[in-house]
Amino acid sequence: MNAEKELISRAKKGDVSAFEELIAGYEKKVYNTVYRFFNNSEDAMDITQEIFIKVYTSLHSFREDSSFSTWIYRIAVNTCIDFLRKKKDETLPIKDEMPLGNDLKHSSYTQLPEDFVEKQELKEVLLKAINTLPKEQRICVILRDIQGFSYTEMSEILMCSLGTIKSRLSRGRRALREKLKSPELFLSN
Repeated sequence: MNAEKELISRAKKGDVSAFEELIAGYEKKVYNTVYRFFNNSEDAMDITQEIFIKVYTSLHSFREDSSFSTWIYRIAVNTCIDFLRKKKDETLPIKDEMPLGNDLKHSSYTQLPEDFVEKQELKEVLLKAINTLPKEQRICVILRDIQGFSYTEMSEILMCSLGTIKSRLSRGRRALREKLKSPELFLSN
């Protein structure tokens, strides 16, 4: 039995330390996925906590017919969709609240300040354009192009066919290209 299956088995029996160890490798990626949906660190933290509470309380129902990671991301995406429905707002706020220092750490020491500012502005424009996409397209763009999930993983997470995933992603990317051609998108920053 591999280590993850052993942890799942122990966690299902109520071993909290096994559960903590089991989800430790998923916390950052789930948070990043949620953050890309809402572009707000406080919402992302709250929703991520809600996701892991759901994972804990429904772990007994995990049938192990899919991978544990797929099951967690399905819960994460569904929780994000539920949160969006509650807000009844298809357009998300465009506040990139990640600390500036976080990006500075990853920037090159030879990068000019103007280049850094330009990258930040482009990032804001891109986030703004993504947030205007219809929900199904936005989810596919986030999962594939930002989070790097494979088409198969996306199909399992969203519980729809590969053809549907590819179609939504294609339409989303096409819509993004059109939106990014609009000069108004750049002027409103």
